[in-house]
Amino acid sequence: MADRQREDEESSLEVLKRIENVILEIVTHLAKDEAPALVLPNRSSWDNVSFDNAIGLQMSSTSAVRTIRSDCPRTATTFSQILKILSVTYTLVQSNSYATKRDIYYNHPQLFGSQKIVDRIVDDVSCMLKIPRRSLHVLATSKGLISGDLCYMEEDGTRINCHSNSSAVAVSSNIGGIRNIVSSAKFILVVEKDATFQRLLQDDFCTKLSPLIMITGKGFPDVNSRLMVRKLWDVLHVPIFTLVDADPHGIEIMCIYKYGSVAMSFEAQSLTIPNVMWLGLLPSDLERLQIPRNALIPLTKADENKLNSLLKRPYVTAQPEWLIEMTLMQKNRVKAEIQSLAAIGPDFLTSIYLPNKLRFGGWL
Repeated sequence: MADRQREDEESSLEVLKRIENVILEIVTHLAKDEAPALVLPNRSSWDNVSFDNAIGLQMSSTSAVRTIRSDCPRTATTFSQILKILSVTYTLVQSNSYATKRDIYYNHPQLFGSQKIVDRIVDDVSCMLKIPRRSLHVLATSKGLISGDLCYMEEDGTRINCHSNSSAVAVSSNIGGIRNIVSSAKFILVVEKDATFQRLLQDDFCTKLSPLIMITGKGFPDVNSRLMVRKLWDVLHVPIFTLVDADPHGIEIMCIYKYGSVAMSFEAQSLTIPNVMWLGLLPSDLERLQIPRNALIPLTKADENKLNSLLKRPYVTAQPEWLIEMTLMQKNRVKAEIQSLAAIGPDFLTSIYLPNKLRFGGWL
């Protein structure tokens, strides 16, 4: 405990030092009667990331940047917003207290205008300082849920038990503070959609295939859900399977858990889980299981564009079996939700599909 406290103190001092360096540079420019500017890595360009099969998408050391000038009408507001976030985080770290991004927005609604701007600026500052967001003492409200063979302790000493068969626990807002993880789980199942997750709970899936852990980010995963899966993998080192819709959106969500995203590539080391495996729903499952045609949905133009984009991404070449599945989807021009399995039988998903896949190795 003493070692951890010392590490936290050293980390906090480093955060304060980096913020002070940014402010010192601004003051130096002002002293010379020059308009200060901030330089931020561009977090939206594929040109700024490199792919490593063991890490995923990570920001290149030579990434392109964008300049936020204080004397330019187009960027002056953003400059002010960044300074406010630096000020808030400095106070939080110095006082060893925490705030949510929602707190920050509601304390300064006129300056930021919307919650999304706060979210973006906090990540920009994190990237600029090369410091994880949690080290800035800024938390995000979690939307994910978790259930199964898992107990752990929150930073404030609260003991969390995820064993309930009928309900789930909200994913923590402070993953870095979790300790004393206890689990006998043989695997972790990451479920794309809340509706599927709730169906698995309703069917008592965690008991049927116990011991396991289930987690959902309720669609596109928030950072806390991704951090939680990564933390569990770091501690437990058990297989991680994903259950997503057989559509381009589901595949992209699985890729985010496994390889990360362009926007958060600067935190790849703590967010990606390259060991993630695709359990289902596979495009080849649609033919193999003879899912009725009326349960299949034609790909839209947006789906086709997303699929074409996925096929060009650097990590697809590292997964030839995934490429075969995605090419099959492109050829057949249909998609299917996990719920389409109910067309075969109401409990087909939990009683036959998942148990057989897990027993006989039906993953990629």
